Amino acid sequence: MTAESSATAAPSTSEATRAVVREFLAARLAGDTERLTAVFADEVDWQLAENPAVPWIRPRSTAAECAAQFTELMEHTVPEDARACVDTFLVDGTDAVLTGHVSGTVRATGKSFEGPFALHLTVEGGRITGHRLYENSLSIAEACTP
Repeated sequence: MTAESSATAAPSTSEATRAVVREFLAARLAGDTERLTAVFADEVDWQLAENPAVPWIRPRSTAAECAAQFTELMEHTVPEDARACVDTFLVDGTDAVLTGHVSGTVRATGKSFEGPFALHLTVEGGRITGHRLYENSLSIAEACTP
């Protein structure tokens, strides 16, 4: 096998990133925290604006903490009211950006939230090392406030 043909056979960095993000999305959809833990790196650069009114929004830095965010979200919201759609899925090397719309209902208050989101993920070594979520935090905080 020549160097050129072996280089063509190996997936590109962008293809590898896309595969990891698809696995992340599938694990989220399935609610599989074991798979989510496996897809996150041991240490994650998790960036999400802290929001004291929202119990599932807090600092995280380990794979287990990042995976637990899904469980915490489901504990505090009405699962059958949860909606998320991805409108755009862009990948460039180790970076992936997803944009879309999210909505749901907070269990404790019965109030709904909705709005656009953008999620920037960084994938290195086959695992997510960076997670930066931008969302309508005001709508979510208002839904959490009695």
